[in-house]
Amino acid sequence: MTEIRQPTPRRGTNLPRMGDFNLTVILDAIRRSSGGLSRVELAQIVGLSPQTISNISRRLLDQNLIVEAGKEGSGPGKPRTILRLNRSGMYAVGVHLDPAVITLVLLDLVGDVVKHARIKTPGGSNPSGVIDTIAAEIRKLIDDSEVDPTKIAGLGVAAPGPIDVDEGIVVDPPLLMGWHRVRLRDALAQATGLDTLVDKDVTSAAVAETWAGGPSGTGSFIFMYMGTGIGCGIVLNDEVFRGTSGNAGEIGHIIVDPAGPACDCGLRGCVKSSCIPQVLVAEAEDQGVIEDTRQDANGPAVQESFAMLCDAADAGNRRAIEIIDRSAVLVSRAVAVVANTLDVERVVFGGPFWGRLAERYLDRIPDLLMENSAARKIHGIEVVGTGVGEDVGAVGAACLVLEHTLAPRAQRLLLEG
Repeated sequence: MTEIRQPTPRRGTNLPRMGDFNLTVILDAIRRSSGGLSRVELAQIVGLSPQTISNISRRLLDQNLIVEAGKEGSGPGKPRTILRLNRSGMYAVGVHLDPAVITLVLLDLVGDVVKHARIKTPGGSNPSGVIDTIAAEIRKLIDDSEVDPTKIAGLGVAAPGPIDVDEGIVVDPPLLMGWHRVRLRDALAQATGLDTLVDKDVTSAAVAETWAGGPSGTGSFIFMYMGTGIGCGIVLNDEVFRGTSGNAGEIGHIIVDPAGPACDCGLRGCVKSSCIPQVLVAEAEDQGVIEDTRQDANGPAVQESFAMLCDAADAGNRRAIEIIDRSAVLVSRAVAVVANTLDVERVVFGGPFWGRLAERYLDRIPDLLMENSAARKIHGIEVVGTGVGEDVGAVGAACLVLEHTLAPRAQRLLLEG
């Protein structure tokens, strides 16, 4: 088992006009501590003066973002007051748009789900209809939660890539027909009145793991997103890596079977043409494992057929087991390429289709990955399921809001004028 190391604390600065950055550094340190921190401990961890710690702590208490949670101490000296996040001090809404299912969550400040909803993604190729449905579900979620709307910091949306992150545009995702440069961020912001962020689903899942995944969300790891498509979120030294345009993690055209099916990219045996659920379902239909329903190949139909394939495997159907086991071999090859490239310590699997694959994949992939690991004589690679749960995409979308609002970022150090 690979040793899990604690995240490296961020350091503050005692230079003038750095209040906002220092505030987020302190808030982030408190968030990352499981039991809370005293002011003395904060000063030691983040490198700020006791007076700065005291002033910023007072600001956070006044903003209801932290609370004083009792006193601790032993031996001589005054007991220390412990500071913890105030879970009801701020909330965020997260939406995960998958071609098969739309998941919505309302998160509190510590990353716990307060309210949850899930619906099938409406069929057809009308983005406006889907957006209207999402907006209505968001309003219902907030109403049902009975949370004060003024405490909701914003809305995060996780959507299939590619994404124009700066403009909040979904750009022709392969499994959402008719979504040609859809301005999803602006449409949902207007429909809900919430400040809105849009990011890739795989990136959002990685963000969720760093915020709410526990030990599996620390250090350097890749998040293998198993949804209607397969993608990869990347975390290096506790920081989510997004790439130049925010579209890092597109692994659909990694070749995992050189003699495999032709892909629309012109190559053969890519992840996209060899091991996504739609391909596994088609293979099961060809072999008579499940009923042929290819006349209806939208996201919800693929999810339903995939569940039937997994049911058949669980019931002992030899062909169904072979299809899923072979997909584990192919996916492990893609994982090995990324893990070797980035030299990570952990692979985390999750996403809406992960639950049905977990047992068989976790049984096979760790050994397959080690066989192909370039650094296997130096360090192991841990393979685990997400610590967040099946709603990791939606949780990650909400965490995008918390991250944007509360996490220390270099931009906060830029001085105007």
